[in-house]
Amino acid sequence: MSTGRLQVNVFDKTIGKPLGNVNVRIFRSNDNQNSIFELTTNSSGQSDTIELETPPVEYSLTPNSPMPYSEYTAEIIKENYEQISVEKIQILPNSLATQNVFLNPISPNSELPLEFIIPPHTLYGEYPPKIVENAIKELPNNSGLVVLDKVVVPEFIVVHDGDPNDDSAPNYWIPYKDYIKNVASCEIYATWPIESIKANILTINSFTLNRVYTEWYRSRGKNFTITSSTAYDQKFVYQRNIFQEISNIVDDFFATFITKPNIKQPLFTQYCDGKNVTCPNWLSQWGSKELAENGLGYIEILQNYYGSDIYLESTDQVTGIPVSFPGETLQIGSSGNAVRTIQSQLNAISDNYPLINKLAVDGVYGQSTADAVKQFQNIFGMPETGLVDYATWYEISKVYTAVKRL
Repeated sequence: MSTGRLQVNVFDKTIGKPLGNVNVRIFRSNDNQNSIFELTTNSSGQSDTIELETPPVEYSLTPNSPMPYSEYTAEIIKENYEQISVEKIQILPNSLATQNVFLNPISPNSELPLEFIIPPHTLYGEYPPKIVENAIKELPNNSGLVVLDKVVVPEFIVVHDGDPNDDSAPNYWIPYKDYIKNVASCEIYATWPIESIKANILTINSFTLNRVYTEWYRSRGKNFTITSSTAYDQKFVYQRNIFQEISNIVDDFFATFITKPNIKQPLFTQYCDGKNVTCPNWLSQWGSKELAENGLGYIEILQNYYGSDIYLESTDQVTGIPVSFPGETLQIGSSGNAVRTIQSQLNAISDNYPLINKLAVDGVYGQSTADAVKQFQNIFGMPETGLVDYATWYEISKVYTAVKRL
């Protein structure tokens, strides 16, 4: 057997603050009577990271293998809060799975305990194939419908958890990056070569931003952005765990999309697994892994499927983010307004995450600022560099925006 890792992060759902002193019990999915770990969250709402047995990594690198991940249950208990259990959390070998849990205070209408069951991964379970659509959409013209004049990354995306015509399915408001991380964790394995993970994340992101840009469902009278149905869109599972290796790449690419000359919209990049379902001119997920193993970079992989004329473009329009990235990485020795912005935002965040030390807002990037950045990166599962690069800038901005909204 190999091993993977799991960390559980717990928050108060009503105010978004991390919850400390939460009891977390971990069980094997086939034995919910005998816990194998008893954990307690710290002031940042984090449990210790634990190692858990998994199948060998080869299973996740070869199609039609036995189930390549192991499944565990987390039971989360906090006095005066609803009890939650998340079943069938997926743990891949050599990967870190993070399970975020949001607890509601107990009310007279509380149903205890709440249970969430994560369905099989799309590369292992059986799901309906994608219904074919045009890669470039016709936009409504003079119809009174609102179509964005440029590509924008929204702060939230509204996910309809079912078929678009199922009016009984719930809608979830999900922070945009969290949505992309969730879909990628459903659709590909974090054990794959990095270049194939990048190609797949860019494909998922372009697909999503096309839905946003064209307002595909809203222009048809719906009150959501995208669905969780694989027949129409991409798999999304409310409350599922994400994989840190995937999360880190999304942080770098969430505002980048695939397009072609002479079109304004992100390319509608449809894809399939490439083994159980074949899809000419679409990205093959298993095929992208094989191309990466043969030495192709992520752009070459994308060109192999979508044509040599595609290129990548990034948008600087990220709604809900107060200040855009200054264009260069902040580090010890940096100074100016961008440093003041980061210092001020970290101070606001530290009210909810006290492990982050308070800073003098002096515009000078010294060791104390680097240490605060490093602690922020630790809490939010980012590489602990102490540098404010593109990914760290926007993660700090996202958390700051959420804290200020509270």
